[in-house]
Amino acid sequence: MAAKKKKKDVKKTSKENFSLKEEYVKTWDYLKKTKKFIWIIAIVFLVMALIGYFVPAPEFISNQILELIEEILDKTQGMGSRELVTFIIANNVQASFLGMIFGFVLGIFPVITVIINGYVLGFVALMSINLEGASSLLKLLPHGIFELPAVIIALGTGLKLGTFPFQKNPKKSLRNFLKNSIKVFLLIVLPLLLIAGIIEGLLIFLIN
Repeated sequence: MAAKKKKKDVKKTSKENFSLKEEYVKTWDYLKKTKKFIWIIAIVFLVMALIGYFVPAPEFISNQILELIEEILDKTQGMGSRELVTFIIANNVQASFLGMIFGFVLGIFPVITVIINGYVLGFVALMSINLEGASSLLKLLPHGIFELPAVIIALGTGLKLGTFPFQKNPKKSLRNFLKNSIKVFLLIVLPLLLIAGIIEGLLIFLIN
């Protein structure tokens, strides 16, 4: 009986001691410790975006990207503003979370993800300018302010997650990195993606 009461008291105390503010502080501290990985992802993204913009893409790559764009347009055709926002948020959340969580495999998945996304963004930016002029990039700016940092942060924490085998205590490091990565995703990445998805969905709906 005493043991059960003690367990209940421990659970009650842990609930009472929970502070969202403290969790945010701890999460931001972990993010600061992860900044070099976030910078690596940001630099790779920028380099690939520049390559996608300035280096002519081989025909088979261009065709694949165009097919992907057409597929997305077909899926979103006829959607209302709420459906469009939900679709965009769901896709961004899924891609960012998978890019982060599969980083445990030596950080390979986040790097591949950022290479593809960076290149596609550069390619699409060039295509938009060729079709509608430089002003078309202004349409990407509002949601990009929130979406790009969110994706880069998620992939940066995923890249750090992949370094656990090289730590002194790999198992402990994996648990620690994974727990903190999920906190970063829930408290920082997810809110940014929600804002970006709402802005992007409403803009696309209003423009069309």
